[in-house]
Amino acid sequence: MNQHTEIGVNTYTGGVASFVSGLRYDAIPAEVIERIKLLILDSFGCAIFGTALPWSRILIDTLSSLDTTQGATVWGTATRLSAPHAALVNGTLVQGFELDDVHRVGVLHVGAVTLPAVLAVAETQRAMNGQDFLRACVAGYEVGPRVGMCMGPEHIAQGWHSGATVGVFSAAAGAAAALNLSVDQTVHALGIGGTQAAGLMAAQFGAMVKRMHAGRAAQSGLYGALLARNGFTGIVDVFENPYGGFCSTFSRSTDRFDLSQLTDGLGERFETMRIALKFYSCVGSNHTTLDAIRAMQARRPFNATEVEHIVVHGSRVTVDHVGWKYVPQGLTSAQLNLPYCVATLLLDGDVFVDQFTEDKVADPQRMALAERVQVCEDPAITARGSALRHMVRVEVFLRDGTRLEETVESQRGSEHAFAGPDEIIGKMRKLTEHRVDAAHVQRIVDWVMHAESMPDASELPRLLALATS
Repeated sequence: MNQHTEIGVNTYTGGVASFVSGLRYDAIPAEVIERIKLLILDSFGCAIFGTALPWSRILIDTLSSLDTTQGATVWGTATRLSAPHAALVNGTLVQGFELDDVHRVGVLHVGAVTLPAVLAVAETQRAMNGQDFLRACVAGYEVGPRVGMCMGPEHIAQGWHSGATVGVFSAAAGAAAALNLSVDQTVHALGIGGTQAAGLMAAQFGAMVKRMHAGRAAQSGLYGALLARNGFTGIVDVFENPYGGFCSTFSRSTDRFDLSQLTDGLGERFETMRIALKFYSCVGSNHTTLDAIRAMQARRPFNATEVEHIVVHGSRVTVDHVGWKYVPQGLTSAQLNLPYCVATLLLDGDVFVDQFTEDKVADPQRMALAERVQVCEDPAITARGSALRHMVRVEVFLRDGTRLEETVESQRGSEHAFAGPDEIIGKMRKLTEHRVDAAHVQRIVDWVMHAESMPDASELPRLLALATS
């Protein structure tokens, strides 16, 4: 049930701020520390791969022409910018090719909004050791998903891009923890970040700006923490306020959000453990369907020429988010469209970075096969709620009359089937092999995997400053 409070009462905003300000490294379970290290490495791999993408180059070149400050590293490059601009670029790099982590229930790519803000602080604002760095990351990785859980799947269904809206709170929390802000200062950091939240889901239909949403959220959260440190004030009841608060404004009605999700079990149940990784280069809503098809092919091999048609039964959010009729509008729309990704898997046997090139988005064979993929709502799946919003039941009808069916609740790499260190580091190496030599990648891996014993967190962005730009 939705819980409302009167203007000026900030039980939930204050509760989140108390968690962020009071979090201590020794209070974080060992399994959370080990998990977040792997999540961090995954984000770095995504970012380094993203440096050569056209939208990344436009953003880096544009900001470099405007910003002569050299304070912070643009990861995977030799470029240095001011801390806020570096956060903007680095968040964009992580989210640059639909390969980064996702908290499925909170509908948030967490590393892309948290890490750029935390490392900007480490590099330019205050001395931090490795334990400080990990603690700040955990703060950000915990807060953003909870705001997404509070808002529910309707937030993205009504057209808000949660990475850009919800993401500011991960960034503000991570930066506030990195700066050692007090509870009151953290309240203001959240309030400053929250009023900057914006991002439209229409960006998924071909616009480069979709990639920048995470970077903008990272930058906004960083601004929130830096300003709050110096006495600048924000909305002190940013979550609770019934008029113009984050939740009341970004929801259609008051029964669409649940404030209790913000603090229920906070500090005891760690949402970091529910963040999933991607092993396909497309939006997370597509992964369960691709896993289902691979499972059916393992039982009864078939290829694209044998397929009569495919029906994907999923949640209402899946239908709205990725089930639309495919029209070639660039790489972004291809990566976010389920029929296109199914066609790609059937034709190429994989859906990774090599499968998404400009010459393929309007490939007639791919488009014709995508036409044979139907995505429809299964009310029973929708009724199971946000925790199973990616669940699908896939039917494949072959030309010889064979009918195959597979149900998948959670994709490979999810919290229910999380990958091991070798697979995650292997993905990182696969993404970076054309950008960075293997020995340098190993130094990054070694630093992160032993972060708790590292005396200087600013060494990490120096390792990420690579002469590839």
